[in-house]
Amino acid sequence: MRTSWLGVAAILSTAGPAMALDKVSFGTNWLAEAEHGGFYQAVVDGTYAKYGLDVTIVPGGPQANNGLLLPAGKIDFYMGGNMISAFAAVEQNIPTLVVAAFFQKDPQCVLSHPGVGHDTFASLKGAPIFLGKEALASFYAWMVSAYGFSENDVKPYTYNTAPFIADKTAVQQGYATSEPYAVEQQASFKPNVFLLADQGFSTYATTIEARLDTVTQHPDLVQRFIDASAVGWYHYLYGDNHAANAAIKKDNPDITDAEIAFAIETMKHYGIVDSGDTKSLGIGAMTDGRQKDFYDEMAKAGAVPAGLDYKKAYTLQFVNKKVGLDLLPKP
Repeated sequence: MRTSWLGVAAILSTAGPAMALDKVSFGTNWLAEAEHGGFYQAVVDGTYAKYGLDVTIVPGGPQANNGLLLPAGKIDFYMGGNMISAFAAVEQNIPTLVVAAFFQKDPQCVLSHPGVGHDTFASLKGAPIFLGKEALASFYAWMVSAYGFSENDVKPYTYNTAPFIADKTAVQQGYATSEPYAVEQQASFKPNVFLLADQGFSTYATTIEARLDTVTQHPDLVQRFIDASAVGWYHYLYGDNHAANAAIKKDNPDITDAEIAFAIETMKHYGIVDSGDTKSLGIGAMTDGRQKDFYDEMAKAGAVPAGLDYKKAYTLQFVNKKVGLDLLPKP
């Protein structure tokens, strides 16, 4: 039986023996990295434990498919990418929904070479652009619909930056937290970075997905996981994150301190985690208005079906409670 949060709080505040923590498994969608830092922070600094949780992070990666483990009941929560996959779950009658969004801005970006006439987002139209297959059906469909880009300019992206570096006229997809750093290290120049969120691609990202039965049968568990994760993100961004970064490196030995530092600085610079609605509602915030705006844009682009009951993709039940706002650094 799940323990209520009020019960856990009472137990943890006494000197008596503590009740066993609720075990929770959380699957990420990629190898451990700074973009997962708040969750690692909540593990290593005891925040999850304070909320009565024993959380195991199950890293994703190229050989993992944690997204399938959630509806199969093998994990309790899953880190989604953006809302497109959540809309697809509604279309396919998959019994999951988004319960929080820890990135207010999707880190998805496009890169260009500086000083060759591609220094504004509008100027990128007509340039050869390296894109993966998933990009064509998601953010590039939006770029075509909203800004008039063309699929005729697309070249296949194999997640190798060398072709982009070699062609000064080219554009490439990327994540603001990683590819710009890789290009700078490999080619010794800073590319132009156009964050699609700042151009109107209004999806939430790094969402938390749960099964419908978990939400309906164990809402207290969901609430504690979301609240503790929010606190973890405040501590990771604004406090001492050394132990969390060490845990990230333990799960992903190939990542470097420099890569972690770049990602953290980028998340802060663009307000990827903490901006907009989070300033008044707390990290993890979502609103109906943002969800409707993104759904409408993607339906117009043909990336999701028109007439979909998109509100079945998410719930605001567990967010917008101002958890952690008191942890913000004082001006």
